[in-house]
Amino acid sequence: MDFLHQVTSAFSDPGAILETAGPWAIAIMVVFIFIESGLLFPFLPGDSLLFAAGMLLPAMGTPFWLVWSLAAVAAVAGDQVGYVLGKKFGRGLFADNARILKTSHLLKAEEFFVLHGGKALVLARFVPIVRTYVPLVAGASAYRYRKFVGWNVTGAVLWVTVMLTAGRLLGGVPFVAEHVDLIAVGIVILSILPIIGHVLASRGRSKEAESAGI
Repeated sequence: MDFLHQVTSAFSDPGAILETAGPWAIAIMVVFIFIESGLLFPFLPGDSLLFAAGMLLPAMGTPFWLVWSLAAVAAVAGDQVGYVLGKKFGRGLFADNARILKTSHLLKAEEFFVLHGGKALVLARFVPIVRTYVPLVAGASAYRYRKFVGWNVTGAVLWVTVMLTAGRLLGGVPFVAEHVDLIAVGIVILSILPIIGHVLASRGRSKEAESAGI
């Protein structure tokens, strides 16, 4: 029960799981990142966990390079799994009425991938939900594996570096240290703004096209 409480608390306060998990904190963070990246469960707090980990590193006594290395490997490995799943199963994994693997989520990821190409693997790292599905889309569309690996590694390294460093640098600010939960919510909101903007822009273009057709 204690472990379950720690896991569920990560959704409302990502710093709580790292503070209370003790020596297992980093391992849990790595598992969460891997699952969110590759096992088609997009609602784990990867961004906020990395930020909280960076902020709490001094208290945990864990070297920055070790956490960075483990998190980057987990992120890369997760996307590799997503690519393989996409190549093998494709759209068959999704359904319109599914709770998690919704067709609508896949369509958004496909639009994102078509718009940005291989760079989507880097940009999607900073967009919750989308980052889970883009590797799947890459695999389903038979995107060249060597290019995928290059973009995947680049995106994972950049994402982990930015989030951990931000947490490390801002962790000394009293307001940030006292309001980790609010900061986590802010990170999520900022992360999804790009995709909201893209959706609104797409709707605007669709309406313009319909008007022109009339």
